Amino acid sequence: MSLLLDSLAAGFDGDARRRAALDAALRDGLPGPRSEAWKYTPLRALERRAFAAAETVPDIDPALLAGIPSPRLVFVNGRHAEMLSELDALPDGLTLRPRAGEAERGSGDASRYDRSDAVFARLAAALADDGVVLRAAAGAQIDAPVHLVFIGAPQADRELAWHLRHAITIGDGASLQLVEHHLAAGTHRHLDNALMDIDVGDGGRLLHARVQSGADGATAFLRTEATLAASARYERVDLELGGALSRHELNVRLQGAGAHLTANGVLLATGRRHLDTRLGIEHLARDTTCGLLWRGIGAGRGRAVFHGGITIHEGADGSDAQLSNKNLLLSEGAEIDTQPVLVIHADEVQAAHGATVGRLDAEALFYLRTRGLPEGEARRLLTAAFAREPLSAVAASAARETLDSHLDRALQALAPA
Repeated sequence: MSLLLDSLAAGFDGDARRRAALDAALRDGLPGPRSEAWKYTPLRALERRAFAAAETVPDIDPALLAGIPSPRLVFVNGRHAEMLSELDALPDGLTLRPRAGEAERGSGDASRYDRSDAVFARLAAALADDGVVLRAAAGAQIDAPVHLVFIGAPQADRELAWHLRHAITIGDGASLQLVEHHLAAGTHRHLDNALMDIDVGDGGRLLHARVQSGADGATAFLRTEATLAASARYERVDLELGGALSRHELNVRLQGAGAHLTANGVLLATGRRHLDTRLGIEHLARDTTCGLLWRGIGAGRGRAVFHGGITIHEGADGSDAQLSNKNLLLSEGAEIDTQPVLVIHADEVQAAHGATVGRLDAEALFYLRTRGLPEGEARRLLTAAFAREPLSAVAASAARETLDSHLDRALQALAPA
């Protein structure tokens, strides 16, 4: 067994079902380079590290939360920070609370994570003792965005690991805006491992913005499992801007007729950052649609990995699936790996996918320079235009402002190539 798994399993306290999930993870160990799902994301260095459990909520500067209004639920190093959260006067029809408590700890089905390459999902299913419970009641129209804030803070002499499991439920005909913030309160090398289960009921709508801007030394694994009922709409944008190693597996089942998914994102792999995003979209019902628009940028010695998998199952006639992944290399040392996959088992469908990796357009760069722009500024302008396209999934709103501000800051920090 690896030092990593030994340290994570130490002090386990859970029921038989969670014990079984943990035993399965320990038995199979970490996936190696022969695993198709992990061959671009080596774990050799991580498996030699040990982590301690996060036990308390450290003090952080409240200014870090400036500009994040209520309602908000805040976690620091995987622990609910009650003093930093603002849950007073929740709108009618909205439930928002931490998941901690014996009644919630054993909930959820771990059987879906029975593949040996799902080790971190198994660990989260087994070890999570906190997380978010968010419910929008049937018919509720929640206008103000709900904010979930996850902060990593330094811990003297220790590297910490925490596991969270979240449950997001949008009732029939309900509407909600959700903004996820993953922030750093200082330099650290902690491990953040999470599962998020999302269910959108008949005719429900969820607008979801997620910004991952963790510490440069941090490691983060997230697996999102979403199920969409008939005529449900799920629209999300992910910005992967931080961390040393960040991997997000987004799996969405379009289970009801007429369900729609928009899942866009930006991968900004700078410095020595490694970003890995894997999409698994399943069309299971008639007349379902998905639009996936992703942009990757590699700079320094960063590496971005993207897998866009779409399966249109038998009986899902009338489905429309569109995937675009374009990538920009800004330096010789950067690397981008992209793999669009489209599998069709139904008739009368529309589907297209494509991926490119290239550099800034030399003619466009020359045009801007002839207009008096310095080369560095011209490069930043073209890079920003390239990166902004996925944000179109979120109309003008507080969520869009959050995405714009974080992306602008990250792009401004790019060194001229």
